[in-house]
Amino acid sequence: MFNFSYSNKTRIHFGENQISQISKEIPKSAKVLVTYGGGSIKSNGVYSQVESALADHTWFEFSGIEPNPSLETLSKALEIVEQESIDYILAVGGGSVIDGSKFIAAAAQFEGDPWDILAKNAPVHSAIDLGVVLTLPATGSESNSFAVVSKKATNEKLAFGSEHVHPSFAVLDPNVMASLPEKQLTNGIVDAFVHVMEQYLTYPVNANIQDRFSEGILLTLMDDGLKLINNREDKGARANVMWSATQALSGLIGVGVPQDWSTHGIGHQITALYGLDHAQTLTIVLPRMMSTMRREKQDKLLQYGERVLGIVPAQCNNDIDSTIDLIIEKTEAFFSAVKMRTRFGEYQLAEEVVEPIIDNLTQLKMTKQGESQAVTLDKVREILTNSL
Repeated sequence: MFNFSYSNKTRIHFGENQISQISKEIPKSAKVLVTYGGGSIKSNGVYSQVESALADHTWFEFSGIEPNPSLETLSKALEIVEQESIDYILAVGGGSVIDGSKFIAAAAQFEGDPWDILAKNAPVHSAIDLGVVLTLPATGSESNSFAVVSKKATNEKLAFGSEHVHPSFAVLDPNVMASLPEKQLTNGIVDAFVHVMEQYLTYPVNANIQDRFSEGILLTLMDDGLKLINNREDKGARANVMWSATQALSGLIGVGVPQDWSTHGIGHQITALYGLDHAQTLTIVLPRMMSTMRREKQDKLLQYGERVLGIVPAQCNNDIDSTIDLIIEKTEAFFSAVKMRTRFGEYQLAEEVVEPIIDNLTQLKMTKQGESQAVTLDKVREILTNSL
């Protein structure tokens, strides 16, 4: 196991009727900007709960943060922050709203072009305080320091991280999942699953706690995720899926171990160029990533197969390649079971996608990715071609 330093400052309020806790978390003297997305929080009761909790606060609102939050939209929120002297942001939504709010919080106190935070990795020295009411479990952004933002003008989708945008608190009420559209629920399950895989499916470093924790999250997402897709009223499954998504990227399973993130790196370019949902890109790329990088990931692939899927080489006449093929097949079967597609062709996309994605990665200097920088552009081309 590698050396590491770890802390997570986010205070979690988990369970039913916990939205009221925000009245205690946010100072009464704060001027609050409540950020949210398309307005579903007004029909599912979340907005009214937030409104009640902020009854003694001075607050404003900004709506319209889209999936894959854009610089163009977030810049409008920055105008409100400046005009109203906002000093606290409450993000009410899923990963896109939270990520966008993190950017707003950082950009509001950044000197220079805010896009430099992402495009040039400009350091963030301070940010507006941030809290979260989670409505869509998926990204884990409610308890980590990372965000992804897009720039429509240039078809870029980039990430940044800073301890200054780590949420101070997050409210996780599984009941808010009851009204989610199936597509959002499915995307969330898959996003969390692949977050775990990017930290787990690398090579062994004798990090037993991280491995077992990761395997537990994967098993829970596969079991309770499928239960939830088939029965939206299963409260136990709701709670387990929501907590799994948070723990998938809270930082704990990633300490002391190598991490990959090349599936995400490729997936971000697919979203930027072709508009597929983030999770949709992941179910296209991951199975072929597992296949193309099978030698580099062999030990962990076999461990995942045995501990999570119950597949051992003896079932395939001790043939390693056949075992890995079966592991990939079962992983794709899980994606299909939660109603996700795994090929470009299922989105009416063909070979014309390959070179533009390669070009984007080249321009972004993402020519070597993965835990050992072994996912070269040639490997990416193979992955994409095999994903058609």
